[in-house]
Amino acid sequence: MKSKEIRELSIEELKERLQAEEEAYNKMLLVHAVTPLDKPSDITAKRKFVARLKTILHERISETN
Repeated sequence: MKSKEIRELSIEELKERLQAEEEAYNKMLLVHAVTPLDKPSDITAKRKFVARLKTILHERISETN
């Protein structure tokens, strides 16, 4: 999902998506600790996506205040 697509989401949708992605990221880290993933770069990509969601959500919340 690109930044442009993320910016089209509402604040509630962003919060829900962020929660789901953070859970998936934490689960991915746990699985990787037990047995290494085939593509460890997926962890980096997921972490960056979570950061992107947080940044856009923060921007959106700042705009409304």
